[in-house]
Amino acid sequence: MIVLRDGEIEDGLREPSVVTIGVFDGLHRGHQAVIAKVVALAREYDARATVVTFDPSPAIVLAPLKAPRLIATLDQRLEGLQALGVDQVRLITFDDVLKLETARHFIERVLVGELRTRCVVVGEDFHFGHNREGTVAMLAEVGAALGFDVEPAPLFGDVERWSSTSVRSALDVGDLTSAESVLGHPFVLRGGVGHGDARGEELGFPTANLTVAPHQALPSEGVYAGATELDGTWWPAAISVGTRPQFYEDGELLVEVHVPGFEGDLYDTNVDVVFLVRLRNQMTFASVDELTKRIEGDVVKTLEIFQKFSTRDAKLLG
Repeated sequence: MIVLRDGEIEDGLREPSVVTIGVFDGLHRGHQAVIAKVVALAREYDARATVVTFDPSPAIVLAPLKAPRLIATLDQRLEGLQALGVDQVRLITFDDVLKLETARHFIERVLVGELRTRCVVVGEDFHFGHNREGTVAMLAEVGAALGFDVEPAPLFGDVERWSSTSVRSALDVGDLTSAESVLGHPFVLRGGVGHGDARGEELGFPTANLTVAPHQALPSEGVYAGATELDGTWWPAAISVGTRPQFYEDGELLVEVHVPGFEGDLYDTNVDVVFLVRLRNQMTFASVDELTKRIEGDVVKTLEIFQKFSTRDAKLLG
């Protein structure tokens, strides 16, 4: 898959494109359905299946204090798009200049000038451009004049519409089942392993302390059973998301991952952690010994759950 960044397209692409536009955070089942339609239409139009997406998310620039947290990193999004069969991604830097661009100018500059668009696939509620002035109807009208078709995509879902918002809402309350139902796969957190205060090692359960991306969405505070892939091998993972109330009254929110049986050095590496089952809330205990016994029980449950971890779960979209 080709990733085209700003400044990498001078006179437009040689081959035409079938395009969809959006952030595609989490690449949930609704996104997957749209991408599948783009890939199928690209074959019909003899064109490249193309996704136009943005970094950072427009909401972070337009309303930084209200911007929703992100389910996946940019790298996870790109890896997921490649897995779905996308040929190329036009990655646009969203900044204070771009936010003022009119919908018409965006169409002419990106869709026509850069990508030679033959067809655009967008959701029925799609808006774009300065002050969200661009609509599906406007896109279709301009497309008829400039030589491309528009295919509105329905709002996909089961009882409720599949959306990134519904995934975040599920994660906020630790509801991994609902999050997975919308995503089509378990929630996967990507982070770098940094140095902590070795509190877990003192208790006999060494942990990898994850440094996550800014604006990263996390499951609610609690203890979770999960899995992680290290050097090509899947391992069980007992995960803590919390402030360690046993030791701190107002501690920093941390994501700590204990990998039973693993003895290697993970410092300064990036890992993907799959959240499978919520085990319990964060708690305080009468003694450190009681805490240790409870952690032992959490690890036993994690090992049991990991035994049911299937190759289906391992084939994840970011």
